[in-house]
Amino acid sequence: MGIALTFCSTYLLRPIGALIFGWLGDNIGRKSTVIITTIMIAISCIVMAALPTYAQIGITATWLVIICRIVQGMSSMGEIIGAEIYLTETIKPPMHYSYVAILPFLAALGATAALGVASLVTTQGFNWRYAFLVGAAVALIGSIARTALRETPDFIDAKRRIKRTFESVNKETEILKNNPIWTEKINLKTALALFLIRCPWPVFFFLTYIHCGNVLKESFGYSTVQVIHQNFILSIVEMLGVLPLVYLGCKIYPLVILKFRLILFTIFILITPYLLDNVKTPFDVLLIQSFIMFFVPDTVPAIPILYKYFPVFRRFTSTAFLYALSRAIMFVVTSFGCAYLMDYYGNTGLLIIIIPLIIGYMFGILHFEKLEKAAGNYPLKKTSSLFVTDIESA
Repeated sequence: MGIALTFCSTYLLRPIGALIFGWLGDNIGRKSTVIITTIMIAISCIVMAALPTYAQIGITATWLVIICRIVQGMSSMGEIIGAEIYLTETIKPPMHYSYVAILPFLAALGATAALGVASLVTTQGFNWRYAFLVGAAVALIGSIARTALRETPDFIDAKRRIKRTFESVNKETEILKNNPIWTEKINLKTALALFLIRCPWPVFFFLTYIHCGNVLKESFGYSTVQVIHQNFILSIVEMLGVLPLVYLGCKIYPLVILKFRLILFTIFILITPYLLDNVKTPFDVLLIQSFIMFFVPDTVPAIPILYKYFPVFRRFTSTAFLYALSRAIMFVVTSFGCAYLMDYYGNTGLLIIIIPLIIGYMFGILHFEKLEKAAGNYPLKKTSSLFVTDIESA
């Protein structure tokens, strides 16, 4: 219970961070919000690196660590979603599919670096505080570099149109209430579709990194150090799995890629409980982990398609909140639900959670496919290329 609570606790406050920084992104601008969140991450890393030990200041050290983790978790919502929206609104299709896909690759690279540090700490006595100093330096350099960025064209255009409306009349409040740019509502079905698409990843992260780690301990006597090392190898596989999507994003229509990956993944995941029950070596476990993380249902490289169906002045808040909410709910569900289901049904109990998630994911993909077809963006079967340019951005 304690491990499960620790695992999911860092995600519980992220929806609040999403609302705060989403509001800033939709009202102040994408550029400013990304800079603010990067600076916050840098400051929290500096504090973590310089923090006195528990032996020096007692329980205060624990509370400072918790506060820093909260700051990092909340600000990460503005950082991750802000960067994705910035590239989505700045770069034209089809290249923006690949450029936005680079961000998950870099996130996976960060996870690999973190596991690498954990491996060094547990095996070589490496000082973990140095990693936070490196992170703080990278964040500060990134913050300075981002001051040279320009605001996204979509946000500037929407602001300009609102300004023209203000200049055309004296009754600003009344005209604003009727302006379609400002009053455009979020389509609830579209919001639900994005939420369902976001839900599977936490479950499969838990399955591969946490549950399979327990399998290694219970079936093969792995120590914590050995599990960390295997997870480090797995993180490299996960990172490399994003690279083909970066390349294919500008070659093949993104929703086609997601559907193809889902078919392969569904076939494999249905037999995964049987495979886990019959593993013979730790390498067998690594193969199962690798396939899951290589083909896990996610949003890459279709992120720009999913985001563009949200109103410009609500895009940051809504997409960030849906992302954070899906993580918070699903990490709680997996941390507690999976443990109880596997106690009663073994590895087969995983399917009780996984099958509804796959169905929900497919519903989300089909919804955005329907929107794309209505907009004339979805490729026709008779065309020689699987990719077409977004009409609204052409």
